[in-house]
Amino acid sequence: MILSNPKFAEHGETLAMKGLTLNCLGKKEEAYEFVRKGLRNDVKSHVCWHVYGLLQRSDKKYDEAIKCYRNALKLDKDNLQILRDLSLLQIQMRDLEGYRETRYQLLQLRPTQRASWIGYAIAYHLLKDYDMALKLLEEFRQTQQVPLNKIDYEYSELILYQNQVMREADLFQESLEHIETYEKQICDKLSVEEIKGEMLLKLGRLKEASEVFKNLIDRNAENWCYYEGLEKALQLSTLEERLQIYEEISKQHPRAISPRRLPLNLVPV
Repeated sequence: MILSNPKFAEHGETLAMKGLTLNCLGKKEEAYEFVRKGLRNDVKSHVCWHVYGLLQRSDKKYDEAIKCYRNALKLDKDNLQILRDLSLLQIQMRDLEGYRETRYQLLQLRPTQRASWIGYAIAYHLLKDYDMALKLLEEFRQTQQVPLNKIDYEYSELILYQNQVMREADLFQESLEHIETYEKQICDKLSVEEIKGEMLLKLGRLKEASEVFKNLIDRNAENWCYYEGLEKALQLSTLEERLQIYEEISKQHPRAISPRRLPLNLVPV
């Protein structure tokens, strides 16, 4: 209706939005025609450049889309939606340095949002700057008010993500202390036990690790990883010792298939 008015028939942003609508309807050629026309009529509009970038992204021309987003940001540098779209494409194209810069801009614009902090920390995590990632996550965690006697899944996931970064940074002792400190606030109790077992193994505390893996097997006797962890913790050297362990577990869990199946991998053909 706007474009039907002779006064606004050449309005750039409206033409671009019509092109975007046509693209969603699967009319690509018409869509590009309208968007390019809109861009020609209003080349200084961030909306036109953003829409052109969205069309390029829909055609999987990601490099071209990034150029369009950057042109849009030159005209409106603090536009949140364009920054978010740009950051998604940057991480998809593995432009991690660019992703970090964009996430920093988003953090400056929205410092109170959880996504701003997490996104910026993820950028450093992917760049393997674990110290900075952990500093950001800890600084953000300290700003969170956790209600007592109430389950907070998002806070729980934040703690687990912190711990993941610690493990990737080979901070095994810190990871174990961290998971033990915040154990009560983590909803995923199974992950807590799995992390404990893994870290105890890494730290050479084999007796404690073996107890953790035995408890995990009691919880799920079909998980092959638990048997692998138990073998490492018990430091079984001979075939007879390994078969004996599986036999004992099989007696404790007569309906479990794994303790009867795994010994077949050990015996020679």
